[in-house]
Amino acid sequence: MRYAIYFTPGPDDALTGIAANWLGRNPFTGAQHEVAANGELSSGEIAFHTASARRYGFHATLKAPFRLAEGESEASLDRALAAYAATLEPVVLPRLVIGQIDGFFALVPGEVSSDLNRFAGDIVEGFERFRAPLTEKEIARRNPDALSQTEFRNLCQWGYPYVFDTFRFHMTLTGRVAGDDSRKLKAALDETFGPALQEPFAIDGLALFVEQEPGAPFMVHSHYALGRQTERKTA
Repeated sequence: MRYAIYFTPGPDDALTGIAANWLGRNPFTGAQHEVAANGELSSGEIAFHTASARRYGFHATLKAPFRLAEGESEASLDRALAAYAATLEPVVLPRLVIGQIDGFFALVPGEVSSDLNRFAGDIVEGFERFRAPLTEKEIARRNPDALSQTEFRNLCQWGYPYVFDTFRFHMTLTGRVAGDDSRKLKAALDETFGPALQEPFAIDGLALFVEQEPGAPFMVHSHYALGRQTERKTA
């Protein structure tokens, strides 16, 4: 079993519904459905291009998936996350935009936010005690030969290559695409997400995601609004 600390909007947020419709799965409920055709893309083509993102659920990675360290438990991790979320205030971004990172489409900040980068780095450090060290096999799965020296050091020290100076906030919407597929997907994403991306966007909660077994879809175990607000939780 693996756990991850992600940002995702709350279960009743409009963007959560839009993303669930696009990906074909809601990580809060586990409900799955056939995605609708969009523009030049058939339902099957969208399902193919969103397969990986669908398994992980709509999210932005803060503490990448990890096995629990010896002496820790799901309950201790969840309690710590609830307590930590209560100490934070939302980070507000001017807006999110649809961008392409390493070939895949994602929602990304319209401009760099030092507050967001600091927010993410603090979570990486603050929850490190819950993470079991990576095994050699887990390191190998990250294709370390393709990583920069900094990314490889991050992988070994923090369990994920893209933290601190290499962190890029993103909410993945597709797998890697190129050429005409990229054009078609961008048009479909603009139509699907564009209307919801016109206002400032708040990073206002933390979610504990769980992968019950290797290859299983990630599910929201609990979701906590930032600050001393009402807890929103699914389990």
